[in-house]
Amino acid sequence: MRRFNMFNLTSLTFGFVFLYLPLLLVVIYSFNDSRLVTVWGGFSTKWYGIVLNNEAYLEAAWITLRIAFVSATLATVLGTLSAVVMVRAGSFPGRTLFSGMIFAPLVMPEVVTGLSLLLLFVAIGLDRGFWTITIAHATFSMCYASVVVSSRLASFDRALEDAALDLGCTPVSAFRQVTLPVIAPAVISAWLLSFTLSLDDLVIATFSSGPGSTTLPMKLYSSVRLGVSPEINALSTMLIGIVTFGVIAASLINRRQERRQQQDTRAAAAAA
Repeated sequence: MRRFNMFNLTSLTFGFVFLYLPLLLVVIYSFNDSRLVTVWGGFSTKWYGIVLNNEAYLEAAWITLRIAFVSATLATVLGTLSAVVMVRAGSFPGRTLFSGMIFAPLVMPEVVTGLSLLLLFVAIGLDRGFWTITIAHATFSMCYASVVVSSRLASFDRALEDAALDLGCTPVSAFRQVTLPVIAPAVISAWLLSFTLSLDDLVIATFSSGPGSTTLPMKLYSSVRLGVSPEINALSTMLIGIVTFGVIAASLINRRQERRQQQDTRAAAAAA
């Protein structure tokens, strides 16, 4: 039985065209020598040089990278802790409510999340800026990190951790020395996913930003409102490249994790 036929190929082609043709056009026109966006004037990389010498863009990129790094770290730590509770704690009062609150940001409209965070920051008198955007990004990224780490924890062999406890480890040291190295690929994937989500967020950052904390997507959006220029195409292409790198890295880490897990399973079956 053929598993990959013409119908699959056609569906795959239409899917890729629908998803990536607009992005491909942005990438192509970022190398357009003409200042007119839709008129091809030859191949050129000058717009990348102009973007890299634009201090406003560079400052926004630096702010975006710092926010993404810190918020991804916070989201990964909190997501890992919540995953441990959901997988290891078993049944406890309020478990359903806890799980629902962890995964709610997955389906919550970003406008609602951004507005609620804005009201919270105003209510507690926290000035909007770098840290408010970082907290907001960590809040909505945490649920994604929790999902990734939970899937790995659910398949983790608890006998390894029980053996460490029998040998005298405390629960914390057993988790740090036995469990954490095993689930490290999932934790790294969660960090990369959170980093990528923070990089391309616009809506929540708009609600939680303040003076001097303009992120690159916000800068890009404000520039687009005045008209699309070749510099914007070049800047968008750079963002696409960074996000693509993060997604590919996370996919490779996940694939390596699955391969190692299959090898461990086969080794355990052979030993039995």
